[in-house]
Amino acid sequence: MRNKRVFLVVLVFFFFVFFVEFSRGQNNRKTEVNVGIVTDVGKMHSDIELLCINMSLADFYSSRPQFQTRLVVNIGDSRNDVLALQLIKNNQVKAILGPWTSMQANFLVEIGQKSLVPIVSYSATGPFLTSLRSPYFFRATYEDSSQLQAIKSIIKLFGWREVVPVYIDNTFGEGIMPRLTDALQDINVRIPYRSVIALNATDHEISVELLKMMTRPTRVFIVHMYSSLASRFFTKAKEIGLMKPGYVWILTNGVTDDLSSIDETGIEAMDGVLGVKTYIQKSKDLDKFRSQWRKRFLQMELNIYGLWAYDATTALAIAIEEAGTNNLTFSNADTGRNVSELENLGLSQYGPKLLQTLATIQFKGLVGDFRFVNRQLQPSVFEIVNVVGTGVRSIGFWTEENGLVKKLDQQPRSMSTLSTWNDHLKYIIWPGEATSIPKGWEIPTNGKKLRIGVPKRAGFTDLVKVTRDPITNSTVVTGFCIDFFEAVIQEMPYDVSYEFIPFEKRNGEPAGSYNDLVHQVYQGRYDAVVGDTTILANRSFYVDFTLPFFKSGVGLVASIEDQVKRDSFPFFKPLSWELWLTLFVLFFLIGFTVWALELRDNPDFHGPPDYQASNIFWFAFSTMVFAPRERVFSFEARVLVITWYFIVVVLTASYIASLASLLTSQQLNPTITSMSSLLQRGERVGYQRTSFILGKLKGTGFPQSSLVPFDTAEECDELLRKGSKKGGVSAVFLEIPYLRLFLRNYCNTYKIVEVPFEVDGFGFVFPIGSPLVADVSRAILKVVESPKAEELEHAWFRKNEESCPDPDRFLYSNKMQLGVHSFCFLFLFVFVICVLTLGKLTFSFMKNKLTDLWKEYQQPDKDSSINKVENC
Repeated sequence: MRNKRVFLVVLVFFFFVFFVEFSRGQNNRKTEVNVGIVTDVGKMHSDIELLCINMSLADFYSSRPQFQTRLVVNIGDSRNDVLALQLIKNNQVKAILGPWTSMQANFLVEIGQKSLVPIVSYSATGPFLTSLRSPYFFRATYEDSSQLQAIKSIIKLFGWREVVPVYIDNTFGEGIMPRLTDALQDINVRIPYRSVIALNATDHEISVELLKMMTRPTRVFIVHMYSSLASRFFTKAKEIGLMKPGYVWILTNGVTDDLSSIDETGIEAMDGVLGVKTYIQKSKDLDKFRSQWRKRFLQMELNIYGLWAYDATTALAIAIEEAGTNNLTFSNADTGRNVSELENLGLSQYGPKLLQTLATIQFKGLVGDFRFVNRQLQPSVFEIVNVVGTGVRSIGFWTEENGLVKKLDQQPRSMSTLSTWNDHLKYIIWPGEATSIPKGWEIPTNGKKLRIGVPKRAGFTDLVKVTRDPITNSTVVTGFCIDFFEAVIQEMPYDVSYEFIPFEKRNGEPAGSYNDLVHQVYQGRYDAVVGDTTILANRSFYVDFTLPFFKSGVGLVASIEDQVKRDSFPFFKPLSWELWLTLFVLFFLIGFTVWALELRDNPDFHGPPDYQASNIFWFAFSTMVFAPRERVFSFEARVLVITWYFIVVVLTASYIASLASLLTSQQLNPTITSMSSLLQRGERVGYQRTSFILGKLKGTGFPQSSLVPFDTAEECDELLRKGSKKGGVSAVFLEIPYLRLFLRNYCNTYKIVEVPFEVDGFGFVFPIGSPLVADVSRAILKVVESPKAEELEHAWFRKNEESCPDPDRFLYSNKMQLGVHSFCFLFLFVFVICVLTLGKLTFSFMKNKLTDLWKEYQQPDKDSSINKVENC
């Protein structure tokens, strides 16, 4: 079969040579221009490309007989570097088409740079080839990294958080990795590891790598390799069991563009994978070319690289025609110097001119619009495909303008929370004929359990308690946090196998603080931490927390005693001193206003000055018992007195209620009222050992000498009973969950004074980037919103609810004391009435005075006139 194919290619090639000679005889004015083709001679893809190149030249010159140039093809084997050099040295080719791979192109680009010969490749896709160091290299295909935006959009659409690249161990495979990493970092997707497959890997070596992949939790893979290796890889993956439901495979166009070269067994093994494929725009010219191809070469399957070769040849022919035929020579190298063969190459005098014309070439090719941008083609559309059975079906497209869409004419729709993947892609069949979206992460199938660290506590064991079974000597872990975690696991969408490992020394003592325990996850000793672990900013730098499953904070607890026995003036307590002062001012203002309004017409307010002054206060204070002896006549005074009566009623009722409350509950007030008072007095305070509270207190200003640690609730009680002067403490700092447990048994002795520090609460700890964080957080929300959370809280925190109610009720507050703010509206209202009435009174008084003065001013004039008349 291979000999027949080679014979057919040679036959076609000689037919093309005959065509060129015939054209030369028809028109002797045509100028021949030598060009080289560097390819893998004898391979299937090479035969297809050579046939496409020949057909391109034949079609091009038959449709453009007026062109003055004719390309003469010189073939070189890319596997022989010396032969590639000979194309330039002996044949003096003005341009080179090829080679096939990026590795071969790397050497050929250097040759072109040295000799000023443009290199036009239709299949080398490595990103590293295009750089400022290779201006003579043109890529008549798409760079590998151009498809990464489409791959990133797929991963973002389905919300996968971890992806494993699987690539071939050469420059083709490695070239895409830096940009793939950057693209995934843009959407916060982690690459936990990479799987590298050697080009000549045996089936056994592929199986070993696949088994390693199976034992890891990540189930989303991006495959970037040659189609020949991909066929073997997926065949083994299916045999081992990596093509069952739950797995996600995404192929780059390095595989999908060449699926026609994979046999039926290899395609069947890929059932359910997704792929990014180079989009070929439909056109009449393309349909015509495909039809001609099928008629001539029925046994060869045309691929995208053949179409690229056809268009690249057309572009080169146009560029040479536009560049003209002047100065087609090479400058001679200095043969007298002892230099390498590469350095002995001459310089093409034609190369710089051809370089300029190639950069401006633009035409409609078989694949679509052909135009170099920065010496390479720029794609704007990729096709998303799904391998099903032995075929490939299109499920959508990625466009630079609209992202993922089902159809190219579809209206764009953003990837928001309101849209689903069905809005962007067609129906997908996943590996194992699964119809549901794979999670992208699973517990490894090798039976490995999650190693979950739990804190070892000496006190407050209702949250976490670690004991040993005396019979089996096994570890038994109980407590509210453990029960809550197990409830969360029940809500997980998949099974999670785990084991609890206490964070303790060999003698059973705690192995360190909570910071030390969390750091064990960062170091890889534990896969997670479950317990009363507080979510803190400094811990989040090296681990990930789930959503809080129990709200928290740091509370200040102090002893309580009877304040009434120590206070000789309890009747002053209901009102703040600001309110007492305000009331005194208002009493005077009300009395003065009423006196001013009634002074002129009311005889009750007449009398000597001292009597009137005392009457002002007497009337105001008599309103407290609603028994003023003076009557009021004016309308304004009555409105003011009625308003003041209403305020007095409200004040009296509030005062009586507050005083009664203070006299009956004042005995529950704490001896310490705030953290600032502790700092000012230099009191000793207690804190929970191994807790983050120590750092908080030091940062607030407490010296180390005044900080006393404790472990259990009994130790805390003992320290508080002794007091600061007897070697104990004046107050203690505890997180709210521990406070609830503490006050459950000591609710009549201690009280929560304030909550000086706010924290997010308790959370479960996982390594940074762990996909379990999102799933566990969702499960936490389900438990919190269900009756299960209330049941757990009641079981662990409200055991003695009859004798000690919820400790949250005992948060100390001085809100029983009334202040000015409690009656500000009423005070403002009566103040406005006073101002208005006094203003009106003042205005009337000033008006009357002015009127009297005017009359007195007019009266002397009248008297003088009368006297003059009488004298006459």
